[in-house]
Amino acid sequence: MARKDRLSGNEAVAEALRQINPDVMAAFPITPSTEIPQYFSKFVANGQVDSEFIPVESEHSAMSAVIGAEAAGARSVTATSSAGMALMWEELYLAASNRLPCVLTLVNRALSGPININCDHSDSMGARDAGWIQIYAENNQEAYDNLVMAYRIGEHKDVKLPVMVCQDGFITSHAVENIELLEDKEVKDFVGEYKPENYLLNPECPMAVGPYSVTNYYFEAKRAQAEALKNAKQITIEVAKEYEKLSGRKYGLFEEYKMDGAELAIVIIGSAAGTAKDAVDELREQGKNVGLIKIRLFRPFPASEIAQALKGVKAVALMDRTESYNDCCGPIGAEVTTALYRAKSDCLAVNYVYGLGGRDVRVKDIESVYEELEKIAQCGEVGDAYRYLGVRE
Repeated sequence: MARKDRLSGNEAVAEALRQINPDVMAAFPITPSTEIPQYFSKFVANGQVDSEFIPVESEHSAMSAVIGAEAAGARSVTATSSAGMALMWEELYLAASNRLPCVLTLVNRALSGPININCDHSDSMGARDAGWIQIYAENNQEAYDNLVMAYRIGEHKDVKLPVMVCQDGFITSHAVENIELLEDKEVKDFVGEYKPENYLLNPECPMAVGPYSVTNYYFEAKRAQAEALKNAKQITIEVAKEYEKLSGRKYGLFEEYKMDGAELAIVIIGSAAGTAKDAVDELREQGKNVGLIKIRLFRPFPASEIAQALKGVKAVALMDRTESYNDCCGPIGAEVTTALYRAKSDCLAVNYVYGLGGRDVRVKDIESVYEELEKIAQCGEVGDAYRYLGVRE
């Protein structure tokens, strides 16, 4: 039976971790993710979990400790943001290439410089090709739910990959919302016990972790890793279906919001989707055929599925909360444009950069994007395909 509470996104994530009761958490503080290990360390101190909490001297050490614990056969987790993740960079690739299904709760924050502690997606999008599964949340409820599902996805025998559970810094991490929590036993039974097939502390089967891979083997190892990431797509769907039966909340690879009959659409990720939904509602009331796709699973990317969801759309805006510095496209722009091209779609696509460093995104801003899409659909020309929303030029 679900119980209702009022929690910030960080509190919701910490509560999910308490219910999951991982074997090890290693962490180093950085705004705005600091509260997650802070809350969890209290659970450890109060005996509410059996976890080993390891305070370390840096984020690089945090991920190193998680990798070591996971390799030894312990279900492990850490939390970070922004420059903390950047300091983990080398270790992110090691976790994925060694097929260690640990979890990173990432509170998205702009990367320096200039120094900024507010939300954009430059940290997680910079790590999009590190081999991790990436799941994004729009709100506090989704942050909680995504974390409960994360271990089931990453630990599946056909996947065995680390999972990055992302939420927007301060916008969800510190804002308080009404959410529904599962009972402790429900979470415990859903997640289950971690039973790795191979691990360092198994005396019956000696193994090596992170050995040097010569030319004869490296390519095949990366290919196997890519296949595992591909498998994660179907496993994510299966786990979400099982979670829906337990919670009543439905999740997929992405959410289609009022896409029936939509001629103009936005593809977006994270908390700004809530603002965009309000814009869609207002424009629908005015008789505009507009819709929205909110990406939940960014890695592996659901390319063919999104292309199908955009079938019949005349013009689409691809919204990136990060700058790729290539004067061409952002991560979402690149992924969706490629998907449309391969599907031989005639949908016209424009890419927007928005919300950098926590810049507010208002309903009127999103409505202006739909206004531009309407012009594009009418004239049949995109014009400047890479644009900025809400910046002072």
